[in-house]
This record gives sequence, structure tokens and C-alpha cells, in this order.
Amino acid sequence: MAKALLFLGLLAIGAAAVAADVVFYEPFDGSWESRWTVSGHSDYQGHWKHEKSEGHEDYGLLVSEPAKKHGIAATLPKSVDLKDDVVVLQYDVRLQKGLECGGAYLKFLLPQEAGWTPGDFSNESPYSIMFGPDKCGATNKVHFIYKHKGPKSDKHIEHHLKYPPSPVADKLSHVYTAVIYPNNTLKILVDGKEEKSVDLLSSDFEPAVIPPKTIPDPDDKKPEDWDERAKIPDPEATKPEDWDEDAPLEIEDVEAVKPDDWLDNEPDEVDDPEASKPADWDDEEDGEWEPPKISNPKCEEASGCGEWKRPMKRNPDYKGKWYPPMIDNPAYKGIWAPKQIPNPEYFELDRPDLEPISAIGIEIWTMQDGILFDNILVATDEAVAAEYRETKWKPKYEAEKEKQKIEEATPSPDGIQAKMFEYLRKVADIPALASQKEKILDLLEKAEKFPTISLSAIALIPLVVVVTLFKILFGGKKSPPKKTKVTVEKSKKEDISSPDDSKDKAEDDATGNEIEKEGEGARQRRTRRES
Repeated sequence: MAKALLFLGLLAIGAAAVAADVVFYEPFDGSWESRWTVSGHSDYQGHWKHEKSEGHEDYGLLVSEPAKKHGIAATLPKSVDLKDDVVVLQYDVRLQKGLECGGAYLKFLLPQEAGWTPGDFSNESPYSIMFGPDKCGATNKVHFIYKHKGPKSDKHIEHHLKYPPSPVADKLSHVYTAVIYPNNTLKILVDGKEEKSVDLLSSDFEPAVIPPKTIPDPDDKKPEDWDERAKIPDPEATKPEDWDEDAPLEIEDVEAVKPDDWLDNEPDEVDDPEASKPADWDDEEDGEWEPPKISNPKCEEASGCGEWKRPMKRNPDYKGKWYPPMIDNPAYKGIWAPKQIPNPEYFELDRPDLEPISAIGIEIWTMQDGILFDNILVATDEAVAAEYRETKWKPKYEAEKEKQKIEEATPSPDGIQAKMFEYLRKVADIPALASQKEKILDLLEKAEKFPTISLSAIALIPLVVVVTLFKILFGGKKSPPKKTKVTVEKSKKEDISSPDDSKDKAEDDATGNEIEKEGEGARQRRTRRES
């Protein structure tokens, strides 16, 4: 009994210690409205939802509308000093529809005494740190930005991490962690793996917190006689008398001889002797029919046909435009730069003067909905953050990953059919199939409406395409074939789900219409050949 009590006592102490290290934790499992305030600012019209993550029962805060600004904030139980303790900022986010252009980051806000309230939270609300994924155009990074007030300028300046890690690009849940240490070190972890470690006062930030000791003198001007040219054209050089700038790059090869088997009187192309005028060709409507051209077989057996001309070769006398040679410039003084003067804004600093955080805000604009925030944590112990990653994030990530593997291995029939319809619509847009486009699209429309005829309809469309292309490619070379009829077999009325009997009959009749292939391919208008 005593051992059991001791064990329970130790558990209670451990739980109390963990609780003391957790400043704020939001799992979005229960009621969350009391802790979060949706921005009432007129710019933020996006609607937040409390939704389950796709594929499991875990809830999160969902960005539900694309192409809108979303704003929401939660006040911390107490302000967090970023100077003296380890501070961990962590949350997981799932981009359920990907992220093409938008943010999925958090802002860690200053106390409200700095001039803001949750009700009017906006991009102007003062923050201490901004952290998380952001992507649009060339930007694709896990932002880390901190604001620092210069001791001399008395201005807040944003300092951006120059080379941040990239966010994970898939549609699973991922956890992003920033750890700030009292020795000025910042570490960024993605899914628990360290991706970046920098000094907050280093040149890894743009601009660096500590300004340079000297700056260019803004009043210094370059002298008018300052010569920055290292090389100049030799003023004493003259063009050689035999330098011909007008000589062409290539000349005719006078040594070339026409091959003995060259056929001067044979054209490169001749009428196709196997082609015949299609039976349905109408001279009045289609113009005078002319047989298609083919390569002259005699030319393929000989060195060439038509008028023979000597080939061109490089001109050995070509020199191009003459330029004087370059010599060292005796007046060269180097690249001019203004003189350096002491920087009036310079200061020395052992530690950055990070301002405390008292709230968390999500203030984003995105072209994608489906962004789900979860497990937002502010803590003062790395071990606590690691435990939350292991117990809160990892189980659902593993479940999502396993579900994704199953879906990839067994694609849904609906997805395959949708892709097939999309592909066949693109096929119908091929110019060579213009004469059959209306029939193909009509067949596709009926197939989408009535699943019972989808497979037979889809199977017929490639046949239509093949027959049409065959006629276009080879229709002019042989006598016209008989007209081919491809018939879609009527589906049984009882297999088609339809609102009423009259509509069923109309759809059945339409489905049973014959698709007639029109003789020798698409008619082509041809202009007369130039003689």
C-alpha cells in the first residue's frame, strides 16, 4: 500500500512539473470558442471551423474558405519572457488541399498594452515572433521573423532568417517547432528533426540585429575625373591594311562538283499515284480535288533532285570588324566607393532584447482552404514539446501515412473513371476529330449520367477515335470504304435510375442512336498548288 501511494505521489509530482512547464496548450478537442476570439476587423471575412482532420477523429481549427483573409487570436494565461528561459513554440498543421499560395504560420503577439485587442486583431497588431510555413511564387519557407527595438533608433525592425528550411509539401499533418535558448541560439525542428540552428545576433538574419560600425558617407561624391576603367583601347593601334571588314563569313565552295546521279529535272515531291478522289468529294462545295503529295522516290535513291547549287563553306579570309587591342589604363584608380564614417546607429549587444509574448494569433491570407491547425503549444521545456510530438502528433501522422499508402495502392474506381472522362474530353478537342467531337461529348455526357452504360460508352470512344484517325491518314490513298456504323447497345430500362419514365425513354433512345462515320475522313479544303 505504501509503495502504491509513493508511486501515485511521484506521478502527481511529475504531472505537476509538466503542467508548470506548459504555458499554453490548445488541442481543439473540446470547446475552444471561450479561448479564441475571431477578429472583427473588416478585412477578415474568412470563416473558421472546428472540424475533424480527414481520416481520423482528431479535431483542429480549420481554414474553411479560399481566397479570404482569416484572423483569430487567443490570450496566454501569462506573458512569456523570451530572455531568461528556454522557450518552445510548437504546433502542427495539415495542408489537406496542399498550399499553392498562402500562409500557415502563427504570430506570437505582444501584450495588449502595446495597442491592440483580440477583437480588432489584424496584420498591424504588434508581434514579437512570426513562425511557420509560407508559400507563394518564389517564396517557400518556414518563416522565422523576430522584431527587435533598436536602442538608438527606438524603432521596431523585423529580422528575417535568411535561409530557413522548407515546409513539407504533402497533405499530411506535420509539426513545426522553434526553440529559443538563453545563449541566443535558435533551433527549428520539422517533425522533431532539427533543420536549422543559428545565433539570433548573427548575420544569418537580414538585417542583422547589430548594425555595422561604419557606414558609407552619404555626403561623399565621386570626383568627375575618377577613372574606373581597368583596360582601355590602345590609342596608338591602327587597323592592318589587309583587314577586310566586308569579307563574308561563308563563301561558295568552288571545288564542289555536282554528283553524277543528281536528277536536275525531278521535283522533290510528286502526286501520290495511289490516291483517288473520294466518292463524296463535291467539286462545287470542296473545290477542285488534288491528290496529296509524297516524297519523290527517285530522289531518295539519288543524291538529290532539282537545281543543284554549290554548298557554302567558311571563308578563310573572314576577320570581321576590327577593334584596337586593349591595354592597361594608366589613369585607372580602381572602383570608387564613398568613404566610411562611424555609424550613428551602431550599438553593441550581448543578447537580443526580445519582447515578451502574451497571445497567439493566426492572421493569414491563402488561396487554399483545408488548412488545419492543431496542438498549439508554448512551453519552457524541450522534453515537454518532445512528449507532445510523440503522443499528440505522431499517432495521427502515422495513421494518415498508412491511409495514404492504402489509397495509393488501391485507387478508387470513381477516381479512375473521372480521370478517364477528363482524358477523353481532351481527346475530343483534337482538331482532326472535329467532325466527331459533338458525338463523343454527347456519348460522354450520357455515360456520366447513367453508370450502367459508362463502360460500354467509354469502350466505344477509342474505337471512334481510331477509325477517324485511320480515315484521315489513309483515306485519300485507296478507294472509299463502305460507311461504318458503330452502335451503342441500348441499356435496359430497369438498369437506369431516372426521375420519371418519360425521361428514361428519351435517354434510352438517345443512347441507342447510331454513330455514323462519314466516308473518307474529314473533308479538307485545299488551295491550288503554285505552279
